[in-house]
Amino acid sequence: MLHSMLTTIDNPHDPFTEFDAWLSFDTNAGYHTAGFLARIAVVSDELSEEDQALAIEEAIDEIIKENVNGKYRKVQKEIPSLP
Repeated sequence: MLHSMLTTIDNPHDPFTEFDAWLSFDTNAGYHTAGFLARIAVVSDELSEEDQALAIEEAIDEIIKENVNGKYRKVQKEIPSLP
């Protein structure tokens, strides 16, 4: 399954494999990307995991579409699904 994450163009860390370092860089730079994404994504505990993932994917796509300052980018990685 293909998973997506939102990052900034200057963050040298992989949010999939180096999340703590990625988050530290992001926070120290004042971006707070995870919080921004959380404000845009329409998620709820009442949604299935699949629907929550879809809502996050749509929010990432919306942020990238409206990326007026050019600092955001979408990164994707194939992650095997659990049986």
